[in-house]
Amino acid sequence: MRQAFRRLARRLLSNVPESTVYGGPQPQDSASGAARRVTATTLRGKHRRGEPITVVTAYDYPSAVHVDSAGIDVCLVGDSAAMVVHGHDTTLPISLDVMLEHCRAVARGATRPLLVGDLPFGCYESSSKQAVDSAVRVLKEGGMDAIKLEGGAPSRISAAKAIVEAGIAVMGHVGLTPQAISVLGGFRPQGKTVDSAVKVVETALALQEAGCFSVVLECVPAPVAAAATSALKIPTIGIGAGPFCSGQSIFYVSMQQISMFHRLLMKPSCQHVCNAGLSLP
Repeated sequence: MRQAFRRLARRLLSNVPESTVYGGPQPQDSASGAARRVTATTLRGKHRRGEPITVVTAYDYPSAVHVDSAGIDVCLVGDSAAMVVHGHDTTLPISLDVMLEHCRAVARGATRPLLVGDLPFGCYESSSKQAVDSAVRVLKEGGMDAIKLEGGAPSRISAAKAIVEAGIAVMGHVGLTPQAISVLGGFRPQGKTVDSAVKVVETALALQEAGCFSVVLECVPAPVAAAATSALKIPTIGIGAGPFCSGQSIFYVSMQQISMFHRLLMKPSCQHVCNAGLSLP
């Protein structure tokens, strides 16, 4: 009797997938309708096929759950939480520790999108080592898949390259970079002159060369965004940058029509996302 039971157990166990026995990430069955986790490779594939990429900025668990169920490609945990959630006038006051709290909340709610966490002002400017250390924390403590950093100064390019070389995916950000508000003189559109337009494109190319998997273009004229998108081999994500980017980004609260943050600047981006037919339950 005991031997018969053992033979039956061996026969049954032989049909159990190895990944089930040893644990770890489970393979997704496309036939069952289960959505695969979005990765940087997924975005490259969509970009290659000319499919639009969707990005939503969220800061907490409930909004992350909605973003997840809506099938959004990328969920960005932005340092704009300083303004949208905490009521500051700029993004500068938010610390890395506070950003990590927002990252953890979003990571618990969104299991499908690529999760990207902003490096806040003051945690990556001093050196490439500081940048790598901060990026590591965003992944290990915040549960993110990648980080985003602003600007294209030589030190930022070096920081981006060092983070990529440390094995962390990086999204760049050019055009209006809110962390540089003291230099820009306010939340002003960029790329409106020939020189600044050329700088936007050149900076995006430098970030691509540093290893970034994508670049955000914020508040630049549509023709400039089109030129950058055409020049780059990686996806561009537009924030108020016209319809010619590889994808569009919007704030979760803007999609609910309750945002008082950058209402004028966000209007073009909101329109493009709405035209794509996106909706949240």
